[in-house]
Amino acid sequence: MSGNWRSLNRANWDERVPLHLGSALYDRAHLRARQGRLDAIAEAGLGDVAGLRIAHLQCHMGDDTLCLAQRGAAEVVGLDFSAPAIAAASCFAAELGLVQARFVQSDIHDAPAALGTGYDLVFTSWGAICWLPDIRAWARVIAQLLRPGGALFFAEAHPVALVFDDAAPADAQGRPGWDVPYFGGGPLEIHEFRDYADSEAVLSNSHTVQWLHSLSDILGALRDAGLRLEWLKEHPGCPWQMFRSLVRGPDGLWTWPDRAWLPLGISLRATRE
Repeated sequence: MSGNWRSLNRANWDERVPLHLGSALYDRAHLRARQGRLDAIAEAGLGDVAGLRIAHLQCHMGDDTLCLAQRGAAEVVGLDFSAPAIAAASCFAAELGLVQARFVQSDIHDAPAALGTGYDLVFTSWGAICWLPDIRAWARVIAQLLRPGGALFFAEAHPVALVFDDAAPADAQGRPGWDVPYFGGGPLEIHEFRDYADSEAVLSNSHTVQWLHSLSDILGALRDAGLRLEWLKEHPGCPWQMFRSLVRGPDGLWTWPDRAWLPLGISLRATRE
């Protein structure tokens, strides 16, 4: 494994920030209209956040963080390791006048020290845990952030879908081919020059290191950290076009054109005991 995986990944995400600020995928018009919205899976599973203290981990440019603030959270703190992302998020929060939202640059493993503890809710979603080598350390951080009885809401790409890739030979129906093993975890050395939000951009910092965490590893890590699973759902859609053959549905999620061939997303809620 590349010993400098954190630096490689941070450089990649730092470079993405100006691309995403101008991307239609990160259109902020709904936030400016005071009508912030989450993806359909988060909307269905999150519930009422009014009056809650919320920690949003790996928040990128903070759009979902600010949506939670607009929903009436008493306090919502976004954390990310990218300085440009946090700067963009803080600037936009000031523009919107959302004084209950703030942003902190920190490695996720240092989140309890950086954010404090006693939160009612930890929120994390979509493309987060693949950047972390130790899923058990991630779960322990969440448990430390939460007050007793506090909850985690988590939405992520389904780990089964992540073994496939458009770069691998497709099947007869044009569906993506098998690319990496489900078990083993990684590290996976990735060289990807294109950005998911701007297909015309060519990334200079294209080398990243990622990990695939199985569903049993995710659930086991949360259990061992003292979190009790309330519910788990598997979804045939996700908020971005994970594969070329996906089509966008009326709910804004991308899914298979004919039938639900594979799950594309998971969501869950777990409570600290």
